[in-house]
Amino acid sequence: MTAPGTLGTVPDTSPPQPPGLRSRLRLRYQALIRELGKFGTVGGISFAIDVVIFNVLLQAGFETLIAKTISTVIATTFAFAGNRFWTWRDRAHTNMARQYTVFFVLNAIGLGIGLACLAISHYGLGQLSPVFQTQLADNISGQLVGTAAGSLFRFWSYRRFVFPAATPPGTPPRQESRAAGTTPPPSPVRDTA
Repeated sequence: MTAPGTLGTVPDTSPPQPPGLRSRLRLRYQALIRELGKFGTVGGISFAIDVVIFNVLLQAGFETLIAKTISTVIATTFAFAGNRFWTWRDRAHTNMARQYTVFFVLNAIGLGIGLACLAISHYGLGQLSPVFQTQLADNISGQLVGTAAGSLFRFWSYRRFVFPAATPPGTPPRQESRAAGTTPPPSPVRDTA
């Protein structure tokens, strides 16, 4: 209770203010880092699955291209499941068959990017200098540069086309009054004078 003649504190009834730009950017950056970490973990495990199965199949007497095809399909299927149910589990999931097909096609494009890096180095730059045709140069261009470029493409394309956000980033949430077809009440105008 306040003393007579004095004003008590008035509770703040103003609507909560949205987080500032800096905190929104920090939250988006943290979410992106988490996604990259999960994506990298799934990719690393998929790569290991691919290598192990490929070598096991070679030891079992499978032809090289058949062994690589089988190991790639199994590793890609694991990568799809890991990304769908862990990395981007909070994203829109509509049709699993369509998602898997698009995922596989984009994965093949990512593989093509890696192969293009290797081909440019080995066959293109190799014409200028034989140093680009060595095993070390092939590993740098194919495994390091090619894998990095392909992985960046995969991360971007999976987020964009396979596991899209439920609502585009930066879109304000819909209010019930807009969804019902009525216009929301005008926001109060503050006097700046």
